[in-house]
This record gives sequence, structure tokens and C-alpha cells, in this order.
Amino acid sequence: MDNKRIKPLEVKFYSTMTGKMPVADWLNEFSEKDQKVIGKDIKTIQLGYPLGMPLVRALSNTGGLKEIRCNISNGRIARIIFYVENDIIYLLHGFIKKTQKTPKNDLSLAIKRHKDLCE
Repeated sequence: MDNKRIKPLEVKFYSTMTGKMPVADWLNEFSEKDQKVIGKDIKTIQLGYPLGMPLVRALSNTGGLKEIRCNISNGRIARIIFYVENDIIYLLHGFIKKTQKTPKNDLSLAIKRHKDLCE
């Protein structure tokens, strides 16, 4: 069975009260090659959601947050924490994974941003 959506999910970047978009700013720090890899992974989710491993992993005890798992250059692993609501992917926080577990400060920041959007 084909898992393609009829209409791709919309993507929105978390935006602060001052209009900054931390995930978009973070993505702009990467090389064009890495940006293409991450963009392709986001596009795959837009067209095929819901998806599971190896691209998407649910984060336990977060109220439904998930992470996009991107393998970029030099063996680095980028993660973007997101959630989906009303056919919109909300990109909350991005970071380079350096440890086995998702760092608590990265997870806490994503949860705070999720709460900010849901209030």
C-alpha cells in the first residue's frame, strides 16, 4: 500500500514572541549539503506521516513529541523535535546529538515551546 498523502503536511517553525525562529536559524548554520539532507527528511515526513523508525521516533513522557533523526556529514546526527496537529508539523527545537539519550535541556526546551504554542 502506498503511504503517500494526498496533500502534504504544512511545516511551521516555532517562533518566539520577538519573531525569531530558532530552528530555522539553526538550520541556516549547516552546509548546503546538510540542509538538503535535513530538508529531504522533513519532506519525507510531510508526504508520508505517520512514520516510525528509523526516521521518526516518539519521545516518551513528552505529551506526543517526536524527533526527526537525520544523518548528516562527518558522522553527525541532527535531531529536530516536533509535533503534528491539524495537518501541520511544528518544528520546535533542533540540536546535534552527541550522547545516547536526548539531553534533558534540549527536551525541556522543546516541551516548553510546545506548551507555549498550545496555550
